[in-house]
Amino acid sequence: MSKKQILLVALNAKYIHSNPAVYSLAAYANQISNNVGIAEYTINDRYEDILRGILMKRPEVIGFSVYIWNAELMKELIEDINKIAPKIRLMAGGPEAGNDPESYLRFCELVMIGEGEENFRQIALSIKDGKEIPLEKMQGIAYKNPDLRINTGDPDLFLDMDKIPFLYQDLQAFENRIIYYESSRGCPFNCSYCLSSIEKRVRYRSMDIVKSELQFFLDKKVKQVKFVDRTFNSLRKRAIEIWSYIKEHDNGVTNFHFEIGADLLEEEELQLLSDMRPGLVQLEIGIQTTNEPTLEAIHRSADNSRIFHNVKALRKAFNINLHTDLIAGLPFEGYATFKKSFNDIYPLYADQLQLGFLKVLKGTDIYAKRFDYGLIYASRQPYEVFATKWISYEEMAKLHRVCDSLELFYNSGMFRHSLRYLEDYFESPFDMFESIADYMQEEKLWGLGLSVKRKYELLEDFGLKHGAGGNWSLWICFDQMLHTHSSRRMKAKKQFSWMEGDKTYLFDYEKIHPVTGEASYSLL
Repeated sequence: MSKKQILLVALNAKYIHSNPAVYSLAAYANQISNNVGIAEYTINDRYEDILRGILMKRPEVIGFSVYIWNAELMKELIEDINKIAPKIRLMAGGPEAGNDPESYLRFCELVMIGEGEENFRQIALSIKDGKEIPLEKMQGIAYKNPDLRINTGDPDLFLDMDKIPFLYQDLQAFENRIIYYESSRGCPFNCSYCLSSIEKRVRYRSMDIVKSELQFFLDKKVKQVKFVDRTFNSLRKRAIEIWSYIKEHDNGVTNFHFEIGADLLEEEELQLLSDMRPGLVQLEIGIQTTNEPTLEAIHRSADNSRIFHNVKALRKAFNINLHTDLIAGLPFEGYATFKKSFNDIYPLYADQLQLGFLKVLKGTDIYAKRFDYGLIYASRQPYEVFATKWISYEEMAKLHRVCDSLELFYNSGMFRHSLRYLEDYFESPFDMFESIADYMQEEKLWGLGLSVKRKYELLEDFGLKHGAGGNWSLWICFDQMLHTHSSRRMKAKKQFSWMEGDKTYLFDYEKIHPVTGEASYSLL
């Protein structure tokens, strides 16, 4: 790529991720300026390589895309680049910079607040023409006046979604990476911990454009397309039309991920989704808590009983990869009520139960009420809660260990049958994972790199120590057979001496279920 005046820098959490924000800014600006380039790295790359890679491109202006996972590293880069090459003009944007502009204006001449395409296009064109950036006339930016006061302007700029160019005409940069696709912006809901609640207006890309762009992904057989729409099915008719389109044009390869409000689903959507090819669709469903005072405090009006009904209906066909979310550290939720929320949600048997911890983000209602709620949280990113009025630091630390045991043995998907069997030996699912966490602590196993084989051994030993009898060891072996194979053994026979009698199974590793990740099997 030829040298560009402006370089947009992204630091992603992993290589498979990309940053649609910088691609959108660059594409929209380059329609008229053609002077913007992109440099993507990950937070796991060597710092010296990132710094050198940016400076060797010799940009005149650098824009940094700042998020909660990369903010500290971005601040280091900004400061060091300012030391090494003080003539380079530095700018910042993204939710972390936009919600804390003062921290970035120490070395940056301006910070973008909120949506950035229109402002950035004006900036790029001014730089191309060698003109001063018209700071006083621009809305939604922060910059230093001569008297060092911050002028933030009005950040409520709303771009027509149809004006944004398609970002993926050239897929070379996205090989073996997740494609993030935006068909709408904004969120109709008002969850108190979420930055998306700040922008109430939801805007949609035209359906004809969406369909043509989805067809591009289907024709190219992209592995996964992840919709970044905050609540994809906020418009029911639109969601049905898009789901119907990908079902009718399914290429047998591409997977589509959606974040949805499960309580908004009606019978038509449930039937449509249940008829999808296994693995075509992945749904993320944020439940967060079942504690009523907490739901009221965080402004969530979702009907959890309806969510449970709909998730159970979706689970029946086992054709959709389902993720459910819980958040620890919310107001009015202590250890006991969180345990109840966990036990309420666990029997949905989603493919992943994602246990997260509250982040106290500037600009949210939770942040405004941090003192009322007695929130003690990290002073640096990701601003995670340590304790609240209702839950102690020690209890939060214990929940982290429960989360780790959940990741190892539930979210890995490798112990689906074993865990169902083991549940009967504990008072509740939470008690089971709490006991696994205690076992891992007692055995000094946290922090060790555990092989797949070792994990099966550990769970078997744990179950035996907690009285699991009967077919327990056989269920461990059965799960292991479903997930363990070698390149030289694509089929395997194994006899199991169940308490009810001997059975021989044929496991076929050439036929892996796209949702469970398990080998197909049959009785011989």
